[in-house]
Amino acid sequence: MNYRTFGSTGQKVSALGFGAMRLPVTEQDGKTRINEKEAIKMIRHAIDNGVNYVDTAYPYHDGESELVVGKALKDGYREKTFLATKSPVWEIRSADDFDRILDEQLSKLQTDHIDFYLLHALDNYRFDNIVLKYDLLAKIRKAKESGKIRSMGFSFHDNNTAFHKIIDGCPDWDFCQIQMNYIDTNHQAQLEGLEYAAKKGLGVVIMEPLLGGKLANPPENVKKELFSDKTPVEHALDFLWNRPEVSLILSGMSTFQQVEDNLSYASRSGIGMLSEEELSMFTQAKHIFDTMALVSCTKCRYCMPCPAGLDIPATFEAFNTTVSKGKKKAEELYKALPVSADFCRKCKKCEKVCPQHIEISKTMEQVAEKFKETAK
Repeated sequence: MNYRTFGSTGQKVSALGFGAMRLPVTEQDGKTRINEKEAIKMIRHAIDNGVNYVDTAYPYHDGESELVVGKALKDGYREKTFLATKSPVWEIRSADDFDRILDEQLSKLQTDHIDFYLLHALDNYRFDNIVLKYDLLAKIRKAKESGKIRSMGFSFHDNNTAFHKIIDGCPDWDFCQIQMNYIDTNHQAQLEGLEYAAKKGLGVVIMEPLLGGKLANPPENVKKELFSDKTPVEHALDFLWNRPEVSLILSGMSTFQQVEDNLSYASRSGIGMLSEEELSMFTQAKHIFDTMALVSCTKCRYCMPCPAGLDIPATFEAFNTTVSKGKKKAEELYKALPVSADFCRKCKKCEKVCPQHIEISKTMEQVAEKFKETAK
């Protein structure tokens, strides 16, 4: 495993972090639950092979992720690991809610402290109307002073202007977590934001390095641009590991083989590892991808469940497939949906929590129009 300095904290973190948002699942009593035995096996195998950063959050897997991570870090694994989790700011209705939720998380994770604690999915609205309104910066500072957390940070989903505002709005940030991959260089925080955070001394954690899995198996036209000496996954990770501002990359691993593959990729990682030819390759691949992507959905499923019964991420997958894999495959996916796009009630509940700020209700009209013959 290769290690990197985590901003001005001075901590050495593994180039690869284990993201616990997409753990393996199984069906139990008609419900989808985490396959606890397999998840614990995967997390511990990663730690045994040098991964020292495990990331979870309050809402992941309907609240089960923190419980399973807590179990995985028993038997001496907690002492080998930096543990990260997040405060669900959208659940906070008073200043006291912050402490209540943090104490609940410490209990679920079976630990007396969290190494890296984040205010989850900040954007301009949440920063102004929740973080500042309830003085959560004072709350998270106090939690750090008390030893309940060791470092304070935030994860982010908004535009570059909001990113600068949040960083500059608090001099005590230790780190941040942003979405980045070779497609999103001009999206959300942007590469400029990545560089800005690093210059301010923040450790920078990268999420969505594969754009919700899209870059693991990219459209054929994109794949043709990628050199054949590496898998699409390794190419995508190397694009990020190449940059000195990146402290670590989170990967939401769902299978044991994904853990093995990522460990192998991480062992070959390094700052400045890419040639000019490879950098040009990514520029061309992004250009082709950008001309085909219709909806920037990463399948995080924050929008679910839908009151109207739509599977929103699956609907958008079918829509995007019309340009990436063709009409026939797209229609197969659309026909398999439990409810078609024209069932959208435009309640906009989903839009309030979408990290990508997709105009879902408006886009559903476009999807319905695209597949109107299929739905008949």
